[in-house]
Amino acid sequence: MKKFAFKVLAKDNFARSGLIETHRGNINTPAFMPVGTQATVKACTIRDIKKTGSEIILSNTYHLMIRPGVDRVKNAGGLHKFMNCDLPILTDSGGFQVMSLSKLNKIDREKGAIFNSHVDGKKFSLSPEESIKIQLGLDSDIVMIMDECPKKSNDYNLIKDSMNLSLYWAKRSKKAFGNNPHKALFGIVQGGLFKDLRLESLNSLIEIGFDGYALGGLAVGETQKEMFQVLDDVKSNLPKLKPRYLMGVGTPSDILGAVKRGIDMFDCVLPSRSGRTGLAFTWNGRVQIRNSENKYDNTPLDKNVSKFDLNKYSKNYLNHLHNTNEMLASMILTLNNINFYQELMYEIRKNIKMGTFDQFHDKYIKIL
Repeated sequence: MKKFAFKVLAKDNFARSGLIETHRGNINTPAFMPVGTQATVKACTIRDIKKTGSEIILSNTYHLMIRPGVDRVKNAGGLHKFMNCDLPILTDSGGFQVMSLSKLNKIDREKGAIFNSHVDGKKFSLSPEESIKIQLGLDSDIVMIMDECPKKSNDYNLIKDSMNLSLYWAKRSKKAFGNNPHKALFGIVQGGLFKDLRLESLNSLIEIGFDGYALGGLAVGETQKEMFQVLDDVKSNLPKLKPRYLMGVGTPSDILGAVKRGIDMFDCVLPSRSGRTGLAFTWNGRVQIRNSENKYDNTPLDKNVSKFDLNKYSKNYLNHLHNTNEMLASMILTLNNINFYQELMYEIRKNIKMGTFDQFHDKYIKIL
């Protein structure tokens, strides 16, 4: 079975294009991962997701352990067979969802997170070992360590204590992962907005040794300026021969700015969630399709996008579908948005290889 591997193919200052190799397929970087939280990218089939140019998707440990439960997924032959997906899959550890969704009872250094389900209140516990066990049971290709993801805070001691807990859990996650050379285990850098804590977290994770390095805790309410500052703080210290993943990010301009600072991988619910709420992403900026200005606009969102016949649907028609709550609106707009994100990643990679990424960045950072 093919081993997990990563190589850098081209650089343009800190921006870089590369290739992640997995036994289920290769992933060109910088890469955007559509989010299939509950074993589906909402309003899309896997066939259509692949047609957008997506080469990897993300799914989530927290949601799948609650519904349908890992035993049902294992019974189906693993997550790929369960959801009819032959693309590589990255699974998040569940730490962020424990923080953001559940009625959290407590964090225990040894037992992990002890919480009540946001669905029915049932009590669960999620230790580093259990999180890794679940992800291996799902048979995901990239596994994330269990970490604590604190909310944005200026309390230095609180963030430091959380970072130290995450480092302790990182060691336990690495041990629980064992020897799985055809899979990858990524560490997660924490430390809030504090440069010294971010660097301490990163250096400690490098010492433990992981297949890739993610930056967590940067989709929890900070400004774009604050996020870019954290990336600037760590970009020179991130391992050059390992993939770098910015978790939960973001808008197209977030992605452009993060690529400029050396990030290789992204995920976000924004393109699919926005599709369901009537927001379309285009090369000319965002279109709020529900607005009355679209009622008599018989032009498409983008006349140049023929994939999925997207250039055959007028804004007039999409406005009607959305405002009458027709599910086709969500389907068309979600496909439009994910397709746009993948077009963006393709253009980013192309411009890095051509040595023109800075010009591309400057042209679109304010528009998108």
